[in-house]
Amino acid sequence: MNTNKKTAEMKDVKMKLSTLWISLMFIMVFADILSFIRPGFLEEIGEQQITDGFLLVAAVFIVIPIAMIFLSRVLKYRANRWTNIIAAAITILWVIGGGSTYPHYIFFATIEVVFAALIVWYAWKLPKQEA
Repeated sequence: MNTNKKTAEMKDVKMKLSTLWISLMFIMVFADILSFIRPGFLEEIGEQQITDGFLLVAAVFIVIPIAMIFLSRVLKYRANRWTNIIAAAITILWVIGGGSTYPHYIFFATIEVVFAALIVWYAWKLPKQEA
């Protein structure tokens, strides 16, 4: 396989990874929006202690997929592969660990996990660019 074809394939996979991260972010945002407008949500939140530490941790986990939209396009082969795999794994754990049992959330979480698994798959199959 010639270098130009490998480079084109790598750019195609990078675009797919970035697009998957964008899609995943939209799904995560809309899952949260629908959760916020669910009747009784504010009352349930009022029962829990929301601390600055909790909000910081949540912000870190939210920034991971946002950063990956850009990073999956610009990182070199090895860093791109492992950063996508690790970020997707962390995102899967965040989605499953922080989820609720409401039907809309289970639906969104399932799609989020599938998209993150696709990210792992594409990152693993990322063609190695020749020097």
